[in-house]
Amino acid sequence: MDYKIAVIKGDGIGPEVVDSALEILDAVGAKYGHRFHYTEVLAGGCAYDDCENPLPKETLDVCKASDAVVLGAVGGPKWDDLPGEKRPEAALLGLRKELGLFANLRPAILFGALKDACPLKPEIIKDGLDICVVRELTGGIYFGDRGFKDTDMGPAAYDIEIYAEKEVERIAKVAFDMAMKREKKVMSVDKANILESSRLWRKTVEKVAKDYHEVSLDHMYVDNASMQLIRDPKQFDVIVTTNMFGDILSDEASMITGSIGMLPSASLGGDNKGMYEPVHGSAPDIAGQGKANPLATILSMAMMLKYSFGLGEESDCIEEAVTKALDAGYRTGDIANEGEKVISTAEMTAAVKSYL
Repeated sequence: MDYKIAVIKGDGIGPEVVDSALEILDAVGAKYGHRFHYTEVLAGGCAYDDCENPLPKETLDVCKASDAVVLGAVGGPKWDDLPGEKRPEAALLGLRKELGLFANLRPAILFGALKDACPLKPEIIKDGLDICVVRELTGGIYFGDRGFKDTDMGPAAYDIEIYAEKEVERIAKVAFDMAMKREKKVMSVDKANILESSRLWRKTVEKVAKDYHEVSLDHMYVDNASMQLIRDPKQFDVIVTTNMFGDILSDEASMITGSIGMLPSASLGGDNKGMYEPVHGSAPDIAGQGKANPLATILSMAMMLKYSFGLGEESDCIEEAVTKALDAGYRTGDIANEGEKVISTAEMTAAVKSYL
């Protein structure tokens, strides 16, 4: 089979980890008889530097014509003083909106070999962790009206949180469908004691739950959820939540797995097309030094094979190779304990490739 993939390497360590991921993807293609055709386009800070637009039309056109999109990471201090619509992060919002990617899947899995890297007490994580955060991606405060106005307290800025019922319905269905393939538990996280938008969220999630009799549904306020993720993360299976709450909670979940450099993500829409990227940022402080952990991006390729291309065996092959590399003791700096040998981005990529 042939597949067309738009490749956005992005900023900072983005190009390094994307190159590693594509090397693994090509190796899987050679093993199983698939051909992946890449078209590289610009987005983020590098796109602004090139044409003063973080998301050029050419990039959008290529992404829309592709079967899937691979994204490295965008942003960095270099572009912090730009106006909002010119910042690298505007490219992410634009891609999600234009491609209709409303569901962000962020699995937080603690690999057995990395238990010592987890900051939680051993008795809390002795049985491992496997949580999936389902984050709504194209609504909420990130896409609501925003602006400035004068007040008697001086200049003020505002950002509006808004959700429509159908937006909540479709992300809830993604979460319940995911739960049906896992432990059949959904935790919906909101702030319904304060926010009207959260009250609509909760009411709508409860309505969707009536179609999933095998799945148990519970609710939790976001402040409690952030505490419970640290106190007893094993209580969670699938967490479904809003754009902003999901942004925060998924990063918290990533750290209890040992390193944000280990977490992949998939952004999906109404069809099989998706955008696949690591959860971590562009890490400009280590860019170009061969220190970046490529595993989150490599695992994102496993998600792409599964969700966009329906290649379950090939996806499992990548995940198993990553597990074997970790079990064999291969460590980049972010997941290494004191005294353990630290290897480079290229060496970690080679290790995973050797186990495919």
